[in-house]
Amino acid sequence: MLRLIKPEQGHKMEGGGRRKAKPKALTVLGRFLALLVTAVLVLGAVALILNYDKLNFDSIKRWFSYRNLTTDNGQAESFPYEGDGTSVFASVDGDLLVCSSTGIRLYSGSGQVYVSRTVAMENPVAVARGGVAVAYDAGGRMLLACRDREEAFSLELGEDEEILSADVNDSGWLVTVTQQSGYKGVVTVYDSQFQPRMRVNLSSRFVMDAALSPDSGSVALLSVGVEEGAFASRVELYPLTGSGGEGEEVQPQASCLVGSEVVLELTWDSQGIWALGENTLFHLDDEGNLTGSYSYSGRYLKAFSLDGDGTAALLLGKYRAGSSAELVVVDSKGEAQATLALEEQVLSISAAGRYVALLTADRLDIYDRDLDLYHTLDGTQSARKVLQRVDGSVMLIDNSTARIYLPQ
Repeated sequence: MLRLIKPEQGHKMEGGGRRKAKPKALTVLGRFLALLVTAVLVLGAVALILNYDKLNFDSIKRWFSYRNLTTDNGQAESFPYEGDGTSVFASVDGDLLVCSSTGIRLYSGSGQVYVSRTVAMENPVAVARGGVAVAYDAGGRMLLACRDREEAFSLELGEDEEILSADVNDSGWLVTVTQQSGYKGVVTVYDSQFQPRMRVNLSSRFVMDAALSPDSGSVALLSVGVEEGAFASRVELYPLTGSGGEGEEVQPQASCLVGSEVVLELTWDSQGIWALGENTLFHLDDEGNLTGSYSYSGRYLKAFSLDGDGTAALLLGKYRAGSSAELVVVDSKGEAQATLALEEQVLSISAAGRYVALLTADRLDIYDRDLDLYHTLDGTQSARKVLQRVDGSVMLIDNSTARIYLPQ
């Protein structure tokens, strides 16, 4: 009697039947390799996140941004600019804004002129952020804003009015502080289309400066007055409510005393508000609470830059004259994150993003925010001013020419 023999499970018979299955050992090995690859990818992603600040992809960004710019050892050909001894500068999207007593001009990195306005200014000031460059005459009546390489907005005040300060945020919003009859300070906020969104009129305290939050949700006012018989500086926060009109009345949502000294500059970055005084650097959070302060009383503030990514760079010296100084990077807690002793004359410092640039008579040093050396350029061709950019590139400026330098 014939019996039908069934193939064993896991096999196929020849001629279309079941084939022999892969050995179990190979299946286990495949799963192990897949698990190993997954673990490596996960660990790599975690390492990338944890060490992102230590990694630097800016050289790749610079290659794409400036690939059409001809350079020699990283230095582009210099171009002449129109200006004088009063010239001040700001960098906007790779371009250079020059503001002087004779006019306002915007140049490309290769020297092409995009904006040229002849205007007399006694105290020219230039600021740039969020793709907008602003030039104005402090104590004067004229302001000009440039965007997309053309004039975008201008302001001309009346005879009895003057501009005290102006600033822009990362969203391209503009805030101005003006002196007008009947008030001790008038603050006007303009949106990215330069339409007025809010106006604050103060008659009890003098307003010296103002800064907008990065998200355009609040404006910080620096006001001065007399409290209990003593001079006092305050940072006051006002909410930008809805699409409020120019005459809308608003009340401060927070107020913080920042000492009895003159505050030289106010700015608002991603970490909060910086208020730089004559002897102390203050930092406030987005709610107007003091998070820390750094005192340099007894030392001279020789230079500073508040444009770092959550840090401020201070050049401090024991003596007003002389080359001995200390470069200090201060964090938002008011603590010295890094210090660097210097024994040579510093001509200019500039911070942007994770970088701090230090220019001396014959050398440019670019540091990270821990003051670890990132790059050095020997021979700066008489440069007197440096403008650091967030991608690591810098603009080197002398008395009559400017040029871009790209770290190699």
